[in-house]
Amino acid sequence: MSRLGSGGDGHLVDYLRRKQAENPSFFYLQSNGNMFWADSTFRINYNYFGDTVRLDTSYKAHHYMLPLVSITGLNHHAQPVLFGCALLNYESDSAYVWLLQNWLHAMSGNYPVSITTEPDHRIQMAVAQVLPQTHHRFCRWSIFRETHEKLAQTCHPTFHEDFRKCIHETETVDEFESCWQALVARFTLADNEWLQSIYSARHQWVPVYMQETFFGELYPTEETSSRNTFFEGYVNATTSMQSLVKQYESAVTGWHEMELKADFETANTTPLLKTPSPMEKQAASLYTRRAFLKFQEELVETLANPATKVEDTTYRVAKFGDGEKAHLVRFNPLEMKAVCSCHMFESSGIICRHALSVFRAKNVLTLPSEYVLKRWSRDANVPSSTQQDSLSVRYNSLRKEAIKFVEEGAKSIHIYNVAQDALQVAANKVAASKKRVNQQSLILNQQTPESDKEKKIRELTSELESTNERCEVYRANLLAVLREMEDQKLKLSVKVQNARLTLKE
Repeated sequence: MSRLGSGGDGHLVDYLRRKQAENPSFFYLQSNGNMFWADSTFRINYNYFGDTVRLDTSYKAHHYMLPLVSITGLNHHAQPVLFGCALLNYESDSAYVWLLQNWLHAMSGNYPVSITTEPDHRIQMAVAQVLPQTHHRFCRWSIFRETHEKLAQTCHPTFHEDFRKCIHETETVDEFESCWQALVARFTLADNEWLQSIYSARHQWVPVYMQETFFGELYPTEETSSRNTFFEGYVNATTSMQSLVKQYESAVTGWHEMELKADFETANTTPLLKTPSPMEKQAASLYTRRAFLKFQEELVETLANPATKVEDTTYRVAKFGDGEKAHLVRFNPLEMKAVCSCHMFESSGIICRHALSVFRAKNVLTLPSEYVLKRWSRDANVPSSTQQDSLSVRYNSLRKEAIKFVEEGAKSIHIYNVAQDALQVAANKVAASKKRVNQQSLILNQQTPESDKEKKIRELTSELESTNERCEVYRANLLAVLREMEDQKLKLSVKVQNARLTLKE
């Protein structure tokens, strides 16, 4: 059944068209009532954090009025980051194929390593068609929720906790299979159709079957929660098409501010070290705060997980008092490479306690570079010199700095006035630079010999276009900053007026 086209989507269409006109890097398409868009920020973030993505269709489970679909990932602070948005007129195989094809095109055809979706056969078919190279996983949170709903009236109260343990606490395929068979036998559920269906699909949602695929989860159970839903808290069951633009912008701004806050905390706070290990100090300087805390947890656990050599290159690592649950680590001393049977590094990007125990036993004092993924590092989203040539990268870099400028400039009337003066100076410099490039172009057109003229014209034209782009981006950011400043000024004036009235009373 169609949910769009009732007239309320005109406001969104106007908004998207305006965004596309303001920024050539803004990607927007509309077809058969379906709408998809990707801001330049989304495309830049995908370059840094597009290794694992999530197709979020939770609007169905929460019975939203709007069929809002988002494609998200995780940034270097393990916070949700947006890669694309869509409103789907119809839920069908073709609609999801259309969405994924256009999203992939907007992301320059770069396939993610993995994707997590709802356990929906239409989405499954679309992913198989459009992203055949990508590992497809079903959302465990959705399977847990539906299992609880379907078996709430028929199962013993302890079933759901035992079910959760069977999924999350088994560490090998054999252990899971044994636990599952015991579970269904204990609760007499061997013939339950729902359990049979999710067991048949176990390779796409049970963790032990996907240990060697990167999903970016720093903690094993975090994907089962809904906190990675980008629009949670901003869009709900009563959100209308008319209010969507406002809520969408609030969500994007809110998450961007959270990222800036996490960046600030990482850059300006020194983590408390818990060991004398040079490796811990090294990791504290390289990782973001969130990633470092996970690494630190694993490093501290090496004290309770000693490594014992069992073969020339193989070590057995087990926790004191729990010898039955051991992990095997293969260590190559020439390459300084450790591969653990738990595959935590492969799935999360943070090295596990078992491999670290072997490093400790072999007196490896610093973490080999291959075990520090850039996507968890402090400079994960710092563009390289070649990336800075991109208009979208420059645009977002300026925007990021402008937001910081607004935050500082709005703290008081005095700082606000200083900021206004600084913006005017910056605007004058940009205009002067643009004028200078134009003048140089005219002079060279007159003085350059005829044989070199065409070459110089091409070079200067390219430089002029680049300067124009920078000027337009700077102008847009300056206008945005000024609007923010004016709004803040108005709010401060109202507060002052209210304070005066209060004093008079």
